[in-house]
Amino acid sequence: MLEPAYQVDVVIVGAGVAGLSAAHRLTSAGVTTAVLEAAPYVGGRMSTEKVDGFRLDRIGQLLSTSYPELRPTPGLGPLALRRFAPGVLLHRDGHTQRAGAQAAGGSARGALHVVRALASAPRGAAAPPGRVGTPVGGAVDQARLGAALGRIATTPVERILARPEMPAGQALTRRGVSARTIDGFLRPLLAALLCDPELTTSSRCADLALRAFAGGRLCVPEGGAETLPELLAQALPPGTVHTGVRVTSVSTTSVTTAEHGAIRCRAVLLATDARAAADLLPGLRVPAFHPVTVIHHTTDEPAATFSTGTSLLLDADRGGPVAHTAVISNVDPCRAPAGRVLISSTVLGTPPEGVDTAVRIHLTRLYGTSTRRWETLAVHHTPEALPAMRPPHDLRRPVRLLAGLYVCGDHRDTSTVQGALRSAHRAAAAVLADLGAAGPMHTADPAPTLPRAA
Repeated sequence: MLEPAYQVDVVIVGAGVAGLSAAHRLTSAGVTTAVLEAAPYVGGRMSTEKVDGFRLDRIGQLLSTSYPELRPTPGLGPLALRRFAPGVLLHRDGHTQRAGAQAAGGSARGALHVVRALASAPRGAAAPPGRVGTPVGGAVDQARLGAALGRIATTPVERILARPEMPAGQALTRRGVSARTIDGFLRPLLAALLCDPELTTSSRCADLALRAFAGGRLCVPEGGAETLPELLAQALPPGTVHTGVRVTSVSTTSVTTAEHGAIRCRAVLLATDARAAADLLPGLRVPAFHPVTVIHHTTDEPAATFSTGTSLLLDADRGGPVAHTAVISNVDPCRAPAGRVLISSTVLGTPPEGVDTAVRIHLTRLYGTSTRRWETLAVHHTPEALPAMRPPHDLRRPVRLLAGLYVCGDHRDTSTVQGALRSAHRAAAAVLADLGAAGPMHTADPAPTLPRAA
């Protein structure tokens, strides 16, 4: 008997959110798919370490309820999002203030409302819980900022992509935003959203981040970052995802693995990070990356002693290594065992020597409480946490390299979960168009037996 020409329609290399999302779209169209992951678990950088009942994210990437791809993605229906309090808390000049999109689900109207409130607040006044404190600029600056947030929340994405592109800091200055407003609000906010405190990111990408912030609420997946890829993997047909399988080479009709030899297919989709993709396909561009360090602390102090509540706290003064921090167990209680509080803090760039000591000193100022009795649970340093998006940055980088070979991931779109999901959507559509998929693609033998995902 003739050997079948191929064993599976599409092989996806990488079981991060992009690869798993693409697998859902392909299998839903009747295309047989195998997802191969070198690691012993799915999720890639969206992983969560479990220590003594704590759930500790390695990167702690923030999501937004306004991400267009989040809810429609097949498999993510059961995803529970834990929201931060509206807007953010800013620590500046010894005061803590609330700023940003509030009210009515973070709508543009709410964004404009709160900035007008900031404009009328007395300069130098401390902020009572839930109220606005020291303004980040004068009344004119706040009015301009409020109007800009209000407009950007409803601006079509394609119009944003048509704007002239330059570094975000330069674009904000050209738009007439004051230096105090940039440094007091926009810089720390964009640092939290894009991991870029120097504002070197493309102005278009920064505008998209501000649009998501003004139109939604910052949030995290319930149970940790790993919940999102695990939900995607669990909802795929049994036998689709194979972990512990290292791909050593790819072509348009096969992949070669270290453990199982060659697997023949009709198309290959690379859904790894940018560096791994370039290792398999020399010539693919490898971007610069933003390093991220996440430090997790715990204490038995009552959660009520932290006045920040469920807010994300940003340091506008840049008075230490911490860019932003939160009592994350207040936002998502299942991340800490009963009677314990989990504080997660993010350091951007190269961390200083003795990072834990430096972070503790900084957190003492930010939270206004001693950190001596806090226990350090983990220090996660990821040198290549997020691809940098310096101009010129193509937010719609081609996902079809040639017929039979495709690539997706946050390095093909924006360096966010939204970008990863969007690139997967585009790549799956390109694969289906090239294969002419309208149902099951073949009746050949089933895919080779490989280790199933745990």
